[in-house]
Amino acid sequence: MTSDIWLPIPADEIEGLPSPEESGFRYRFWNGEAEFPADPAGCVFYTVPYMRPEVAVRPLPAMTSVRVVQTLSAGTDHVEPGLDSLHSGVRLCNAKGVHEASTAELALALTLASLRGIPGFTHGQDREEWRAGFYPALADKSVLIVGYGSIGSAIEDRLAPFECARVARVARSPRTTARGEVRAFTELPLLVPEADVVILSTPLTEQTRGLVNADFLAGMKDGALLVNVARGAVVDTKALLAEVERGRITAALDVTDPEPLPAGHPLWHAPGVLISPHVGGSTSAFMPRATRLLARQLTRFAAGEPLANLVRTTE
Repeated sequence: MTSDIWLPIPADEIEGLPSPEESGFRYRFWNGEAEFPADPAGCVFYTVPYMRPEVAVRPLPAMTSVRVVQTLSAGTDHVEPGLDSLHSGVRLCNAKGVHEASTAELALALTLASLRGIPGFTHGQDREEWRAGFYPALADKSVLIVGYGSIGSAIEDRLAPFECARVARVARSPRTTARGEVRAFTELPLLVPEADVVILSTPLTEQTRGLVNADFLAGMKDGALLVNVARGAVVDTKALLAEVERGRITAALDVTDPEPLPAGHPLWHAPGVLISPHVGGSTSAFMPRATRLLARQLTRFAAGEPLANLVRTTE
């Protein structure tokens, strides 16, 4: 008996997949096109198209046989709304291990670029202006990482050589790691005022939606930098605009709310704001890691073994 496996990457580009002959898998390529590659009712393992949130849940209501929904993103917020249409026992797995290196690189790049005035140098080069002077350094700064999962940990790994004065860590649940204490979200009002740089790397959940609101931002010290490589909706855009337009804080954003940021939106030209177009995971490191993850997950699935990166199981 054959089982359909939907993949947003052609199967012949994924080394190590279980063979169709031995597994009974029939690989179907679908990356969000208008036409489905086959009847969704025959799909047992659905890999969600990457960076295509507008199509992610479209086939789910018809996937009456699906047993696994696998994202290629660390976050699963774009898929969660469609899970209510599924039967019980469907496993949702994320892409832990795929995006840590790239996202942490960008978090550090945005932090350094914003502190050291790189956007201003670029504009100066366009105008043939020599913009010398003193600029803030990351050295001796206090950094707060909000969301200390695998990406938050990878960010701290990359901060280590930069001689930060202090790195504080916050997550949903407090714990102790090899690097030190991780505090709970409830302690943010005590930690935010101490930070020169606040880096957001938390998933988007009901708890974190709008977490960085007017009160949070008002608690940041004058001249502090907010870096967001999480999700745009973690930050209240209106409240952020009020603070940056006053010139009290600065921001470096890989994600925004709304997203994509439409032409004419005030964030584009807000003072002290650096924007990148949600490219934290979209690098040359993505494909090798994504294909290795899919090969491992499908090998486990074929063997009836527990899957990695389980986020939840439908009820």
